[in-house]
Amino acid sequence: MLPQNNSYSTLFAKNFEDYGLISIMYHRFDESKYPSTNIQLEVFKEQLKIIEEENIKFIHPKDFENSLYKNKNERKVLLTIDDGLMSFYKNAWPILREREIPFILFVNTENVGTFNYMNWEQILELHNSDFVEIGNHSHSHEYLVDENAKKIKDDIKTSIQIFNKKLGSNSNFFSYPFGEYSQEFKKIIQDFGFDYAFGQHSGVIDETKDFWELPRFPINEKYGKLERFKTLMKTLPLKYKKITPEEKYLLKSNNPPIVEIVFEENIENLNQINCFSNEGNKWRNSKISFVKKNTLNIKIDEKFVGERGRINCSLKEKNGFWRWLGIQFVIAEK
Repeated sequence: MLPQNNSYSTLFAKNFEDYGLISIMYHRFDESKYPSTNIQLEVFKEQLKIIEEENIKFIHPKDFENSLYKNKNERKVLLTIDDGLMSFYKNAWPILREREIPFILFVNTENVGTFNYMNWEQILELHNSDFVEIGNHSHSHEYLVDENAKKIKDDIKTSIQIFNKKLGSNSNFFSYPFGEYSQEFKKIIQDFGFDYAFGQHSGVIDETKDFWELPRFPINEKYGKLERFKTLMKTLPLKYKKITPEEKYLLKSNNPPIVEIVFEENIENLNQINCFSNEGNKWRNSKISFVKKNTLNIKIDEKFVGERGRINCSLKEKNGFWRWLGIQFVIAEK
């Protein structure tokens, strides 16, 4: 849950050494039947207007990694769209095409050309644009994180073969189905040659983030309201050296997890950090303590239940900015 921010003018804002890269994720456009993955088109237009009014630069996917190391004092955003649905093609694509706003469209190859999904001719139209990256979103879009290694490998291999056939090459960007991954799944993605992989946990990207566990802020009717969006555009990275446990796939034996974050040493006022978790299927303040000056222990008393467990940590900065870090765990079916 993002803190509320009532002041959005950056005219007198503090300049930060590193604004990081805010990555946002969309699915459907003007499909009100699906509020958890939909955004109203008029709201989307207003969100683009906010980005431009705040002088935030849209990052081209080809410049993704360079943007993390160069011009750190510039505010930047990366647009991503998952699934390749027709409502995106009909409603949002004309807007992005006219203004040549760069983005990544992640498609799962099995659904291409089926009801309510874009076909390969439409995807190729985007692929031939200089400002669009067609990213890989698996073949089946099943809950692959719950499958064995062979099934995951077969699924990803199939998607790569289809990418090569239809588009001439595979993407170096991957988006985990449902944003869920394990260490095993992550290693498979690395072995297939993907350079970057996105989840659906919140946070701001910087050079300390694991490139195969990249965060994104999901945008939908609930979490895309303009006041919240303005606050989201004022998030900053919370840089860290290590998060334990590395394994985000929780079995009964390691749920609840013992969570520890080793932050970078130069973060000001780190002792004022607040964390929240949805342990026991209810959002609450987490019990936190510093083991060392930059090492935070988060005590989770109740098991995570349902499909996902989440921890969000925030640190208030000046001029309405917030440092933000999200962690997502996947609750095993077994």
